[in-house]
Amino acid sequence: MATAPEVDTAAVAQLGAALRDNVRRAIKVRDDVVRNVVVALLAEGHLLIEDYPGVGKTAMARALARSIDAEYARLQCTADLLPADLMGTNVFNQRDTRFEFHPGPIFANIVLVDEVNRASPKTQSGLLECMQERQVTVDNYVHRLAAPFLVIATQNPVEYEGTYPLPEAQLDRFMMRLGLGYPEADDEASMLADHAGGDRVLELESVAELTDILAAQTAVGAVHGSEALRGYVVALCAATRDDPRTDLGASPRAGLMLFRAARALAALDGRDHALPDDVQALARPVLAHRLLMAPGAAEEERDAVVDDALERVGAL
Repeated sequence: MATAPEVDTAAVAQLGAALRDNVRRAIKVRDDVVRNVVVALLAEGHLLIEDYPGVGKTAMARALARSIDAEYARLQCTADLLPADLMGTNVFNQRDTRFEFHPGPIFANIVLVDEVNRASPKTQSGLLECMQERQVTVDNYVHRLAAPFLVIATQNPVEYEGTYPLPEAQLDRFMMRLGLGYPEADDEASMLADHAGGDRVLELESVAELTDILAAQTAVGAVHGSEALRGYVVALCAATRDDPRTDLGASPRAGLMLFRAARALAALDGRDHALPDDVQALARPVLAHRLLMAPGAAEEERDAVVDDALERVGAL
């Protein structure tokens, strides 16, 4: 009888603590936000950060990339951006009389897609294969993306003129939607002093190698999630579908993402098994943005739908 693989959750917890502490040296954000960013990285998910300009969305992505010595690329989205600008294209080499593939920024480890809703639907759809299958198909040739691979897309909840809202199918590819929020007054004052001498992100040293991240992702995949816990996740998703305020509740992919994120959070806490507490802590950022609200229901009620589902289903 095959035995379950041993999970080195102590190493994952140590890695997670080092990453969180390093990122917070450069950017002042809530502890739960930094934790969720690390959860998404180790659970092999992607992030949508939606918040006001100037709160540190770009700095967060840069600080994470420097913390793991990863290749980082930033793509500023505009209406005239083409899919080839994201994925790359074949260029004819006259000397060798053949086409050569020139990869785009999506081939980095951490890719910041800034103001993603300013890109056209054609360019937005180019992200789907990259995020879901971690590959790019150009002229019938498949090119594998880097590992680890994390897309951090941003959008502002203001200035909607000339933007293209992400469709539900695209939103469903993001493991979490996060908001950074404004820092506390003391943290903001400290930030002014810290950045007086320059960009603090550039001062960060890496605290982990890419191989460490890959090993941690493998460990997360071996964290135990009981049959009862899987049933709990399914019940939560079903409760959002039954809510009269939604036209579409959480999809089966949402359940997969929530279960995977809960196991990553368990590993970051040094446990080899996930608990209902892990699911409850991540339910809002994983599920809320996937809900399609019914006519007459406010978009701001997404969080309330998830909270009510948690209350109705109850803990195991």
